[in-house]
Amino acid sequence: MNNLSANYERILEVLRKISNDNLLSYQRRVPKLKDLELISLALTAEFMGIDSENHLFRHLPNAIKCKIERSVYNRRKRRLSNKINDLRMKIARSFNEFEKYFIIDSMPVEVCKLSRSNTSKICKDAEYCYPNRGFCASQQMHFYGYKLHAVCSISGVFQSIDLSPASVHDIHYLKDIKEQLSDCVLLGDKGYLSSEVQIDLFNYANIELETPKRINQKDYQPQFYAFKKYRKRIETLFSQLCDQFMIRRNYAKSFEGFKTRLLAKITALTVVQFINKTYFNRNINNLKVSII
Repeated sequence: MNNLSANYERILEVLRKISNDNLLSYQRRVPKLKDLELISLALTAEFMGIDSENHLFRHLPNAIKCKIERSVYNRRKRRLSNKINDLRMKIARSFNEFEKYFIIDSMPVEVCKLSRSNTSKICKDAEYCYPNRGFCASQQMHFYGYKLHAVCSISGVFQSIDLSPASVHDIHYLKDIKEQLSDCVLLGDKGYLSSEVQIDLFNYANIELETPKRINQKDYQPQFYAFKKYRKRIETLFSQLCDQFMIRRNYAKSFEGFKTRLLAKITALTVVQFINKTYFNRNINNLKVSII
């Protein structure tokens, strides 16, 4: 925990370059801990693998601890979830402004084990966000929760992310993508294979969807080797989110809390990539490194 203060200062320095300290327009009283400082604290905790807020507040420096209580920190962090995503998008645009190739994929995110799904009340605070059961073909597993859909560049920076219930098919996410991207090549796996969707994406936003074809298809041809290699990048990012950022470990009870935790983890990853490039000029995807 000795590096918590130094990591916090470095992340806060980065965020102040792209945003103001006060992100929420209306606050009844001016808080001692500014919005950007609170977000920096949340991202520092995710980068250092501190999932428990009680554990975080036991080791906070007195200079920060005296400015905010743990329960207030939790509520304000949830209110700032959209601002956290805005900060992530600003950093992603600095990486992906001239990118032409993007990769799309999804990963399962459990809220609890299948055996508890019938009695679980996690993330059931509103009907629109109910989790449900789904199947992950790549891992050959049934799970209860959500799917995290993501688009990243071939350099490994997340461009777009979204959550859906576990039972929603991957291909439905492409309806949102055509509103967010244009004039690019989108690489996906066989889960996105659909001639109708390919034509729609190309006509609507000039997006060329490249997917490997099934061997039993009439016009089967092996996919271009470079595209197969590029697609591994997003799988590596998902592995880093599971390993270093522990994205599959869930302590949240409400959907807002669950969503905010995911956003904070992905934003922390993006901020570390930015620090790697801007401060140290090293490989942006070396995430288990010092940022001081």
